[in-house]
Amino acid sequence: MHPNPAFRQEPMFMNLAMVRKRGFGMLCVNADPAPLISHVPFCLDDEGDLAELHLVRSNPIARMITEATPAVIAVNGPDGYVSPDWYDTPDQVPTWNYVAVHLRGVLEPMDASEMRAHLDRLSSSFEGRLAPKPAWTTAKMTGEVLERMMRQILPFRFKVAEIEGTWKLNQNKTDAAREGAAEQIKQSPIGHEVETLGALMTGGVPSIDKGSPLTYI
Repeated sequence: MHPNPAFRQEPMFMNLAMVRKRGFGMLCVNADPAPLISHVPFCLDDEGDLAELHLVRSNPIARMITEATPAVIAVNGPDGYVSPDWYDTPDQVPTWNYVAVHLRGVLEPMDASEMRAHLDRLSSSFEGRLAPKPAWTTAKMTGEVLERMMRQILPFRFKVAEIEGTWKLNQNKTDAAREGAAEQIKQSPIGHEVETLGALMTGGVPSIDKGSPLTYI
């Protein structure tokens, strides 16, 4: 997380909204000789206290986690390069604007008997956003095939202890400089979801309707 407090003032509901909309992040745990990282889909409960995810059995993290273990899930939002020329102000330097949220807590195994219910909750959290398409459920699977596939993965729960968000949007610049950079960044080829990033820089707030895509109004 960026140490400048100017970039860490957004209310908690914005951090939670971004995390739930993404539903995908980097799971990180300490290991020897280096940290282990896996890119995982997950679902976060309504209170923001508990996330569920699963890993293929051969994943090093899945093999390692046999008891409650400290971990982090890092979730990336929009990001983009900012050219100093866009501020129309002298003596500026390049930077990178971005949104990111870190969930810190404890990762622990779930009982294998909870796997199907976990898969139903996880798929429901994403399928519900595709309406009016009828939602996919595990009931559409042949029982034998579903059981075989479930044996290849392991369910985990992540108990959230702390949520930290960085919304680096040029809050340390003048309104004119920030707005000028925002208009340019919306058209930039360098970054991810640059139009969303530009909207945030000019005061946009995230839509937290669970049925809508990750957009900002």
